[in-house]
Amino acid sequence: MIVLVATLRIKPGSLNAVLEAARPCIDATRRETGCISYDLHQSLTDPECLVFVERWESREALASHFEAPHLIAWREAGGPHFVDRKIEIIHPDSVEVL
Repeated sequence: MIVLVATLRIKPGSLNAVLEAARPCIDATRRETGCISYDLHQSLTDPECLVFVERWESREALASHFEAPHLIAWREAGGPHFVDRKIEIIHPDSVEVL
C-alpha cells in the first residue's frame, strides 16, 4: 500500500468552486481499481488549505489514476484556483515528491 498526500493552497474566496469541481473526481476515484480511500480535508485554521489523503494498493494503481479522465477534468477545473501544491507519495521505505 502507498499513501498520497496532496496539499493544495487555493485562492481566497474560491472554496466553493474548488469543491464543486472536486466532487465528481472524488466520487469516480473511489470506484477505481486499487483505490483504498480518497478523502479531501480542509484545514480548521486555514480555509485556503486543502489536503487530499489517498491510499492506493500499488504505485501502478496510482499511475492509472493519474491518467483517468475524471482526474484530468479535475485538474483543468481546479487549476485556475490553485496558488500552490505539494504532492508526496509515501512508500513503505521512501517518500516520493512530485
